[in-house]
Amino acid sequence: MVFGQVVIGPPGCGKTTYCNGMSQFLSLIGRKVSVINLDPANDALPYECAINIEDLIKLSDVMSEHSLGPNGGLVYCMDYLEKNIDWLEEKLKPLIEDHYLLFDFPGQVELFTLHTNARNIINKLIKKLNLRLTAMHLVDAHLCCDPGKYVSALLLSLSTMLHLELPHINVLSKIDLIENYGNLAFNLDFYTDVQDLSYLQHHLDQDPRSAKYRKLTKELCDVIDDFGLVNFSTLDIQDKESVGNLVKLIDKSNGYIFSTIDSSAVEFSKIAAAPLDWDYYRYPLLPLYMAGLIAIQ
Repeated sequence: MVFGQVVIGPPGCGKTTYCNGMSQFLSLIGRKVSVINLDPANDALPYECAINIEDLIKLSDVMSEHSLGPNGGLVYCMDYLEKNIDWLEEKLKPLIEDHYLLFDFPGQVELFTLHTNARNIINKLIKKLNLRLTAMHLVDAHLCCDPGKYVSALLLSLSTMLHLELPHINVLSKIDLIENYGNLAFNLDFYTDVQDLSYLQHHLDQDPRSAKYRKLTKELCDVIDDFGLVNFSTLDIQDKESVGNLVKLIDKSNGYIFSTIDSSAVEFSKIAAAPLDWDYYRYPLLPLYMAGLIAIQ
């Protein structure tokens, strides 16, 4: 069994920074980590990637050869990767023995809401290599400062969850910068727990652009409420406690915490129901790290 994360989200939400910080954290707590860059538009990588899609296909070459723009080029690249999935499988085989995998995907949201090639790539890897993956959907936290943008982020998150059909965690990234964009209409728990969205209606009506679509907005909010699937975790990639709490949540979602436990169903249930501050016996360095005695280099 191989565990890992599929890192997705709109452009600028911090996916590459997340992969860099998360790989450092996981390495520190004793995991062998490999980052796989599947974004052909990402030509300035801060991390050392084990596999780079640019070795297979380059976005600049696709745009030049087929007279495509960036969006069309990315769709073409994902389609090409799906058709040449054997290339990726061969590259992954040396890593799946003992590595934790981070897949850094492109930021084009259509790939995870409309098109099927990215989903097909993930599903083929899961079936062929027996992967246990969690989708990490990053959303920039500053969208909470604008009710209309926040509702749009909720719809995007819901659509992505339904499209990918993976264990899924929505994350408000750059939470440390949220105060730079103004005061929130409600406390942060309202936005992370996605509570009664009817409270947003008054604030939406203050904006002339959204007030004219009042009925449509209400119906969209009702859809989100009716599904009851969307909520958010928060992340400050520079804060060790924030990253540590998110790792624990991820490990529960993809089953990593059960991977080496040989016990009864009762013990499994106890761990599954445990709070996020449950101490991993497998992480001898984690208490020191969380106490600030060990720092990310």
